[in-house]
Amino acid sequence: MSVLDPAVRELRRGVERARRHAAAFGDLWRRSLQLRVVVSTLALSSAVVFVLGMVLQVQITGQLLDTKTQAAIRQTEASAAAVQPDLSGLNPGPDSVKSRFTAALNKINAAGSGLDATSSGAGAFEPVLSDPVGVGSDGLPTAVGPWQDVPASLTKMLERGSAGWQITTVERSTGRTTLLVVGKPVNSSARAMHLYLLFPLTGEQSTAEVVQSTLVVGGLVLLLLLAVIANLVTRQVVRPVRQAAEIAERFADGSLDERMPVVGEDDVARLAESYNEMAASIQRQIHQLEEFGQLQRRFTSDVSHELRTPLTTVRMAADVLHASREQFPGGLARSTELLVDELDRFESLLGDLLEISRLDAGVEELAADLVDIRVLARRAHDSVRAIANSSGTTIVMDLPDHEVTAELDSRRVERILRNLLANAIDHGEGLPVELTLRSDDHAVAVTVRDRGVGLRPGEADLVFNRFWRADPSRNRRTGGTGLGLSISLEDARLHGGWLEAWGERGYGAVFRLTVPCRHGHELTGSPLPLEPPDLPAVVAGQEPAEEPTGEVELTEEEITWQPAQPVTGDREEVR
Repeated sequence: MSVLDPAVRELRRGVERARRHAAAFGDLWRRSLQLRVVVSTLALSSAVVFVLGMVLQVQITGQLLDTKTQAAIRQTEASAAAVQPDLSGLNPGPDSVKSRFTAALNKINAAGSGLDATSSGAGAFEPVLSDPVGVGSDGLPTAVGPWQDVPASLTKMLERGSAGWQITTVERSTGRTTLLVVGKPVNSSARAMHLYLLFPLTGEQSTAEVVQSTLVVGGLVLLLLLAVIANLVTRQVVRPVRQAAEIAERFADGSLDERMPVVGEDDVARLAESYNEMAASIQRQIHQLEEFGQLQRRFTSDVSHELRTPLTTVRMAADVLHASREQFPGGLARSTELLVDELDRFESLLGDLLEISRLDAGVEELAADLVDIRVLARRAHDSVRAIANSSGTTIVMDLPDHEVTAELDSRRVERILRNLLANAIDHGEGLPVELTLRSDDHAVAVTVRDRGVGLRPGEADLVFNRFWRADPSRNRRTGGTGLGLSISLEDARLHGGWLEAWGERGYGAVFRLTVPCRHGHELTGSPLPLEPPDLPAVVAGQEPAEEPTGEVELTEEEITWQPAQPVTGDREEVR
């Protein structure tokens, strides 16, 4: 087993390397159009070249063999005619047969016999004469020449009185040799003798090998040229596409002046022109939207500022009336109180509108100092204590014993915590509200949890929309303007932090604020989980049994701005 362990480990490493290479190639194959085109072209070209090479090789080899065979048959017929007179008066004795065979073969090979082997096109050959019946004194067939190289099947063909030819491979001292054997019966006074001519196919084999090597080399060169051509052609098509992708990415990143170069009048040029027209149209629309947004923000800011003066005058008059309300009849006194309450809400709304307009304009600056967040949490608690007491809600503070410091704007963070606590009190149904503070080396997190009605699926992303309410029919206690969570979200973003929401129907809601300990540090995680760890297992991602489990289909009124409604006593809270 110890001997096999290194081999197994090496095999596993090899398999792992192969898997990584395969994954890398698969990724490159998916991302590179040029690679797919070149490889596909090479694959199809290889198939075509292989089939064409096989056809050419078969045709050339067959033509060589046919030419050789025809020349060999003509040579055999000429040789049979030359030895026919010498075999006419043949004595059937073995010794006379052999001597006569030798003389006949010498006549075939003799120079000047009128049989020029090269002129017939058959090339060199070895003649064989044999007696199909006679046997010599040594027990071997009566024959002259390399009769042992003659195939038995060809011999049987000649015994039936017909001529023929056959290709065979024999073992000789020089190695394996392929022969074309042509046989023809030659009549004599006693019986028909057999004449065989053995033509070596060495030259034809060499020619076939040269043709084969030429086809292989030519095919490889052709494939290489096709790969280069396909790569060049594909680059001409892919390069503009890649340029368009890069320009589109820069355009999406905000470089609205990016355009594609237009060269020529072909399809790529028309693509560039179409893209440039589209980019110019998008740029104009973006500029129009920016101008409209600036006008809208300026209008909101101007209106908010202009309302300050009449609001101050109305406030002074309302305070005078409110101070003298005991002298008024009951209905008029109640109207005075409602007037003061609505003026308070109106002032708060104007302040939030001014804050939103400054955030939208991007003119807000962060006054970051090193602050103990526990102090900010206690201040926020003190700010909402009166609201909590009036609703019978208990606020549970879970703060560390040591200082939790971070570089932040204390005014903004305190406002975030105050808004979250007021929102939790209003929707907590009088149940306790929990504020938890934790930190690590990189971030500080605060969660505010209520155990009230909770949120339906999809509402966690809507609670930070301006003037959005989860349930318009609910009464509110805090007199909110509907902009508190929106401003809190922008304040968190100014710090480079996160403000997130979670909720389940029947299990309450959790809002989590996460800010970096050092200003400018990028967050990668939060010290506190968003979902409460003490939830029942059945709540993991699904609704309680008595609540609908599907997505909530919100009406147009629920997801758009809704004006504040008059209140008589309690006020509606805007989430």
